[in-house]
Amino acid sequence: MLTTIIRMDEPEDERIEEAAEIIKNGGLVAFPTETVYGLGANGLNADAAMKIYSAKGRPSDNPLIIHISNLDMLEDLVKEVPKVAKKLIEEFWPGPMTLIFKKSDIVPSQTTGGLDTVAVRFPKHPIAQALIEKAGVGIAAPSANLSGRPSPTCGFHVIEDMNGRIDMIIDGGKIEMGLESTIIDVTGEVPTILRPGFITQEMLEDILDEVKTDGGLLKKPDKDFRPKAPGMKYRHYAPKAEFIMFRGESKKVEERILSEVQKNLGKKIGIMTVDEHMNYFENLEDVELISLGSISDEKKIASNIFDALRRFDSMDVEIIFGEAFSQENIGFAIMNRLTKAAGYNIIDV
Repeated sequence: MLTTIIRMDEPEDERIEEAAEIIKNGGLVAFPTETVYGLGANGLNADAAMKIYSAKGRPSDNPLIIHISNLDMLEDLVKEVPKVAKKLIEEFWPGPMTLIFKKSDIVPSQTTGGLDTVAVRFPKHPIAQALIEKAGVGIAAPSANLSGRPSPTCGFHVIEDMNGRIDMIIDGGKIEMGLESTIIDVTGEVPTILRPGFITQEMLEDILDEVKTDGGLLKKPDKDFRPKAPGMKYRHYAPKAEFIMFRGESKKVEERILSEVQKNLGKKIGIMTVDEHMNYFENLEDVELISLGSISDEKKIASNIFDALRRFDSMDVEIIFGEAFSQENIGFAIMNRLTKAAGYNIIDV
């Protein structure tokens, strides 16, 4: 397949129209959102949804998120909008929040992974909004990467994974947040976080009477688990190299990583760290060293995770050693992504 690649910082009417026609005709368009790049198709077209799974190599029981550009679109997709959902929508939409509702009959099971619920998000990014509005339909859009790989946070990442597999890529440059949306299930009595993100549990507790977090977010699911939201079951965000994380007091973690480097001499090694700990490792020879940013800037760290993992891939490292983070606030989302990227390979020291 010949993929059209266009560079766009702001919506351009003619190009948005071209992309919207692809969506209307059942094709696939990758586009930027404020979280990560999405791989879009008509969310109400079962055949188009199946093309997403094929292009990504994604398991078909992994549900897709439908992106909307106005609240009238939401009414068509869901059976009801609970009061708690209305409160969340008023506070956080448009933005990096996905809500799970009971789906209406017009949403095909191919989009929802066979579930009777549907995940919906109203993105804030102007290109995403313009594309959805012009297409006139909710756009199903998981992250625009090959299944299992780190999510794409710049146009180059999308081109690397999707060139020749889809109809169009809209390259909007580097993404602001670089971490997928918070997913909240509002179908039960108590709203439940199914995927953490920039909208944290602490933020939700400020406006809701009660909110809980799914107990399995940092645990490896069994093979029979049926995911209710993207990213809950399968290995995600994984680099090509083996990835091991170490958790504990920082000095002990650094000492353990240095010890592991010595044990693995002869292999090409990568170390993922933070600015404050770079001095522990900067004199090591034949080690690729990447800092995610300052430990005091959780947003910066979160936005750099996927790019760092892809950079290690480009360096052809064989093993990556990384440091675990606090699970408070955005740290919980950071550890959710890193835990999955490491295949739950976390060692306490």
